[in-house]
Amino acid sequence: MCGVTALLLGDTKATTAAFDLHESLYLLQHRGQDAAGITVCQGGRVYQCKGNGMAAEVFVGKKIQQLPGYMGLGHLRYPTMGTSSASEAQPFYVNSPFGISMGVNGNLVNTEYLRKFLDEEARRHVNSDSDSELLLNIFAHGLQKLGKTRANSDDIFTALGDVYSMCQGADANGIRPLCLGSRPSASVPGATDYFMASESVALKQLGFGDIVDILPGQAVFCEKGGVPKFRQIVERKSYTPDCFEYVYFARPDSCIDGISVYRSRQNMGEKLAKKIRDILGEKGIEDIDAVIPVPETSNIAAATLANKLGKPYVTALIKNRYVHRTFILPNQAMRQKSVRRKLSPIESEFRGKNLIIVDDSIVRGTTSRQIVQIAREAGAARVVFVSCSPQCIHPHIYGIDLADPVDLVANGKTRQEIATYIDADDVIFQDLDGKDGLKAACIEAAESTTQVEDFEVGVFCGKYVTEVPEGYFEHLSDLRNGKREQKAGVTNVKAGGDGGSVVTSSGPLTGPPEVNEADALRNANGIKTPEHREDISLYNIASELTVHEK
Repeated sequence: MCGVTALLLGDTKATTAAFDLHESLYLLQHRGQDAAGITVCQGGRVYQCKGNGMAAEVFVGKKIQQLPGYMGLGHLRYPTMGTSSASEAQPFYVNSPFGISMGVNGNLVNTEYLRKFLDEEARRHVNSDSDSELLLNIFAHGLQKLGKTRANSDDIFTALGDVYSMCQGADANGIRPLCLGSRPSASVPGATDYFMASESVALKQLGFGDIVDILPGQAVFCEKGGVPKFRQIVERKSYTPDCFEYVYFARPDSCIDGISVYRSRQNMGEKLAKKIRDILGEKGIEDIDAVIPVPETSNIAAATLANKLGKPYVTALIKNRYVHRTFILPNQAMRQKSVRRKLSPIESEFRGKNLIIVDDSIVRGTTSRQIVQIAREAGAARVVFVSCSPQCIHPHIYGIDLADPVDLVANGKTRQEIATYIDADDVIFQDLDGKDGLKAACIEAAESTTQVEDFEVGVFCGKYVTEVPEGYFEHLSDLRNGKREQKAGVTNVKAGGDGGSVVTSSGPLTGPPEVNEADALRNANGIKTPEHREDISLYNIASELTVHEK
């Protein structure tokens, strides 16, 4: 799960694409806080700035002014597991053929096969453990096979066919979102700017309209001076967005695949209110003093739930806005430590009261337990903990690092056992199916006719919309636990959209070559590499080195 953006200005002499791309990263910062990057092109030259940290950290100072171009890509990285590394920041770049830059939101599940193919048959060197770099090289190999000195849109679509035929992922199922919008050029009358992003809010806030969703298995080619060309590269397998987009990841002011995120969360609250009434009964509802959301993704559902139950909606947990989203921090120790940094109670709203606390999900249970503990310490008499999503009992395999099944609190536990574990008096989960389930809450939030057929909900039920290679779950478990097999010189790589080990640098380092022994990864030869090493694929101005414009 990452954030991606792309811009083509109608004025091909413009040098300002990086400014809009930079702004778009702030609008999508919630999708990835580990690293940020922008790559632009001007006069056949490619310029980039990327590095670890949030957008404000990576692009501090005048770095955007050092990125001249009329088109470019932006990326926000969410690490799925393992260490973070500046070398894994995107977009990635490959020199041959033509010079190609790519940003990815998603993941591949047959990475070992792809790495072996690139090494033994394509003769292409892959310099990291990122499956996004594998994807870029498969695409580049497809273009190179055509033997042309210049590529047109048909060539691009042909090479994408190779990607689909070789890479096992989620694109033909629409699991991750992408949309396209347009606006009139500010400098060339009659010309049009085109912008693509993971969420519609980035387009709307930058003045783009006529927004359309890119469909499963579909590609769009934005040609300089032309109009976008759409091509169905492979037959659609399904149209099944990840339900977690609506529960947690996406901004409420976005519309994804024709479904309003805000309205879907309202519906979750309405349907949860019915289930709470069924479980607690009228007497139990009478005893409730207030409904408290765990800010911020549960706010909308909690407000609707409180209204339906006729109870006060009280924002009694105050969020520290200077703390990262705890769910997408790279390891469990950091997530646990951040809960109390992130949330503090208004004690008067807890003292002696019977409360419903609403969160978007319960995954490992450790965060929920700390929230309940905060409520108890503030004097709460009774706590009913409510989840806007069903029980998470299976691995997530599409670029979201939840946990091993053994670490999921709902795996193998009854509702009461879960309540006991998090120290709540009761715990209530949203249903998955049925007219009052999570799927219905999302489908009913469609702003217009949507083509969505169902949702990716494998984490709740174990039924995934794509095939899962044999041994893949064990592979994920080994990676989470720091075990890496050594098979015929091929590195087992991480399953996330863009994460992995690190690479050496061809230029000066930004600091001394220290190694974090607890977090360092090993490659197939057992070599440790420090996580601050940078991407050597292109000169990177994030290192404060000088960029010489050609």
